[in-house]
Amino acid sequence: MSGPARPASGSARRTRAARRASASTRRVVPPATGRFGALARRLNARAERLDAYRPPRGAGGAAAVLLVLGAMALGIVRGGHVPEAIEAFHQARDAVADVVGFNIRSVALTGNRHLSREEIFAIAGVTGHSSLLFLDVADARAKLKTNPWIADATVQKLYPDRLEIAITERAAFALWQKDGRIGVIADDGTVLEPYLSRRFIGLPLFVGIGAAPRAKEFLALIDRYPDIRNQMRAAILVSERRWNLRLKNGIDVELPEADVASALDRLVALDRDKKLLTRDILAVDLRLPDRVTVRLSDAAAAAREEALKPKKPKKGSSA
Repeated sequence: MSGPARPASGSARRTRAARRASASTRRVVPPATGRFGALARRLNARAERLDAYRPPRGAGGAAAVLLVLGAMALGIVRGGHVPEAIEAFHQARDAVADVVGFNIRSVALTGNRHLSREEIFAIAGVTGHSSLLFLDVADARAKLKTNPWIADATVQKLYPDRLEIAITERAAFALWQKDGRIGVIADDGTVLEPYLSRRFIGLPLFVGIGAAPRAKEFLALIDRYPDIRNQMRAAILVSERRWNLRLKNGIDVELPEADVASALDRLVALDRDKKLLTRDILAVDLRLPDRVTVRLSDAAAAAREEALKPKKPKKGSSA
């Protein structure tokens, strides 16, 4: 025979009340069907996986560090301090490499005549703090070749602390005048210096747009006529088509666009037979193959006109 029912304890009553409240507030979602139902089930599964994910220990600290670094990078970019930041990083990197024995202790330099040792180091980016370990030889070579005097360069690292630089310099070939300014050029037309130095004052002078890259070929032709070459003061390219010669005595020689050698042959023959280039003339026009036109100076033209005037008969002479 069973005894009287015992009243439920307080904890049991609270548990049953919580279950009833949970059951009364839970929403029953009918199962979804069709294409949208499948999408809903996939999204629900992903949400459950995301809810179950627990980040590893230290992830919060790492995220905070990344946030600070990102803010610093943003400040550097917006403040325009990127070059300074890169330079500071390179200096710190080189300092670490120097500590472990990769600092550059000696540099062997060959091939330089016009450029000083200091100029070459500055162009290549080699300083007293540069480390051999982090020196980019391809970048250093590219920087050297940007200088117009340097036709080619090689940079070689010899570990642990030696560097070799060999350069091939261009030679000063001629002077080039353009827009009233005179510079020094190489035989390929490269402008070596945009000004005239005293040491190059004796080089041949070429004038006009487009004259620099064509100077070597034209001078090779003129060198075949040493008498003309010795008298040449300047070669002037006219309209980028043909050349004029300005001689040291001030005479201009107008050459044709084609067959320049034949025109120079005629000029040499006229000077040899008739001393043409020592006469009182201003210009010799050789542009036409079948004739030579000479322009006299004012004094020579006046004398010629006077000589061509008909002479008046003297008084008392017979008719």
